[in-house]
Amino acid sequence: MRVHELAKKLGTTNKDLLERLREVGAEVRTASNSVTPEQEEKVRLLYEEEARAAANPPAAPPPPVAEPETPAAPEPTPVEEPPPEEPPPAEPEPETPAEPIIVKNFVIVKDLAEYLSIKPNQLIAQLMARNIFASINEKLDFKIAKDIADKYGVVLEQEKKASEKKAAPPPPPPEEQVRAQDDAKEDLLPRPPVVTFLGHVDHGKTSLLDKIRHAHVVASEHGGITQHIGAYTVAYNDNKITFIDTPGHAAFTAMRARGANLTDIAVIIIAADDGIMPQTREAIQHARAANVSIMVAVNKSDLPAANVERVKQQLQQEGLAPEDWGGQTIVCPVSAHTGDGIDHLLEMILLQAEVMELKASGKGPAQGFVVEARLEPGMGPTANVLVKRGTLTVGDAIVCGPYWGRIKALISDTGTKVRTAGPSMAVKCLGLNNVPDAGAEFVAVANDREARKIAEERVDAKRTEKLGTTRRPTTLDDLLRQTDATEKKELNLVVKADVQGSLEAILHSLSEIKSEKVELNFVLTGVGNITENDVVLASASNAIVLGFNVASEGGANKAAKREEVEIRLYSIIYEMVDDIRQAMTGLLKPVAKETVIGHAAVRQIFDIGKTGRIAGCMLSDGRVTARSRARLKRDGAVVYEGTISSLKRFQNDASEVREGQECGIRLDSHADYQAGDEIEFYEVKQIAQEL
Repeated sequence: MRVHELAKKLGTTNKDLLERLREVGAEVRTASNSVTPEQEEKVRLLYEEEARAAANPPAAPPPPVAEPETPAAPEPTPVEEPPPEEPPPAEPEPETPAEPIIVKNFVIVKDLAEYLSIKPNQLIAQLMARNIFASINEKLDFKIAKDIADKYGVVLEQEKKASEKKAAPPPPPPEEQVRAQDDAKEDLLPRPPVVTFLGHVDHGKTSLLDKIRHAHVVASEHGGITQHIGAYTVAYNDNKITFIDTPGHAAFTAMRARGANLTDIAVIIIAADDGIMPQTREAIQHARAANVSIMVAVNKSDLPAANVERVKQQLQQEGLAPEDWGGQTIVCPVSAHTGDGIDHLLEMILLQAEVMELKASGKGPAQGFVVEARLEPGMGPTANVLVKRGTLTVGDAIVCGPYWGRIKALISDTGTKVRTAGPSMAVKCLGLNNVPDAGAEFVAVANDREARKIAEERVDAKRTEKLGTTRRPTTLDDLLRQTDATEKKELNLVVKADVQGSLEAILHSLSEIKSEKVELNFVLTGVGNITENDVVLASASNAIVLGFNVASEGGANKAAKREEVEIRLYSIIYEMVDDIRQAMTGLLKPVAKETVIGHAAVRQIFDIGKTGRIAGCMLSDGRVTARSRARLKRDGAVVYEGTISSLKRFQNDASEVREGQECGIRLDSHADYQAGDEIEFYEVKQIAQEL
């Protein structure tokens, strides 16, 4: 019998039953494990004993009868001695604080790792857990650096000007104010789990979700690959589950990592016929970095080539031991094609959520994250948000990064308008003044005035940070001068995408093209169709315009012909990445590669009057053609290097002479031959450079 079935039979919760089973010595880890009849009998007797004890509490013992005390002989009063002086309790020594490290308004990742005495890759892993994807030489905001340094006991202080006076510390941002408010226990109510499907491309993530919600998402996607994140809520057995459909292609790594960080349970989708693939391992790493509960769904289990046991063996090697193998990872064979095993998967998700005791308060200001954002015709900026706590209501003023707005409407995943959205509910929000970044945190504030003030302060802070950084060259002449000085080519790009999540995935994928010879420079990135202004900017910057799932407006096409600007439109992201890689390679001059094809020994010299001297040779190895280049060596030193003006075999001109054959060779503009010289023949080919 399963643990959850026994819990229903005994009228208790899964968590309490798991604790009682451990008391009687049963090694049961999750609610889906089986219980032997002996273990069932022991735990049933334990519950019955507790029930009897609660029904018949033991009688309180009678109070002891006070017996008359016989007066005892008075003892001599001891002479009071002053108690020994005890040393005062040890107090913390604030007089030796850690020496603060003075930094500017930013810190380089490599420098911060040195301050914390850790390796840079460890720091980068911690930043990825915070949805910050930074390389070793990128700059971190002081606030983020200080937050990380505090955990290591390192004090960072921001450099201040001499004339700057000490002012009162600024109030914490609204997100931290909301987090600082402790929810009352009576306000905490169970909330639906947020589940993410992760895994390798074409292993059936979207098809499985399509089967669950009875919709058709795959048919609307180019190439059968999900291009951006969507959030959907489904109902099962009077319970709700919120799914975040993350992209399946490797180019969307950044979005997949962020999707895992938004969720409670990550379901790794593995095809039963393919097994674990490189992107599957990547998804497992992201789920572990996000510190979420991991489950596995073995899809395509209905195929003849399916091998579920092989998948379990691979999971064991990855450190995810299945439950039936003595581990803690729930593994569910499913089929998105036939629907087999989907009910069991949903049941296991709800059981896992019950054990995790997911709770949130629906009271207070709403707080959550932007799952997706775009600019839609007739609606303006829209954002698909996931509420983590509180209740989002139409008319609320919200702040999301440097943007703000008053909510005009909330639309559910089914397309119906709703008035409120509680914890773990995903809705489309209308009313922001601009398109926020996917993954940005939002929070509801008191009124429009406060929201506008907070957003403007963030814009000013971002502008000040940009002024403090080193400026890049802004004109084409500056870029060319920089290229000549560093001997490094630049490829300028203007990138426009349909949604913010796709744009971030494109930028992340293009930045993964590593090259020490060509540098990608993003002149402009944005969401929406390609406009005439984009083309004009590309013309001034000598850039290529890239569009992903967008169209170019009529004025943009005319301007592109007039300015001779190239516009490339794509619907599949990896095709764009391949084209840009080829364009970067085309900027490099081909490299001349020399290949030695043969050697000849000079045996005899023939003097032919005005024609000149000819070297009679024997091919010792390889071959020689009439178009080959030659290098004449004498005593190991190169005497001449040039082309062959004449190659003869006996009395006739020859196009090629091979090893072991005799020939006559006359070199261009050279007649100084000696018996015993060696002639080396080679060819020069132009080969494209690698990035």
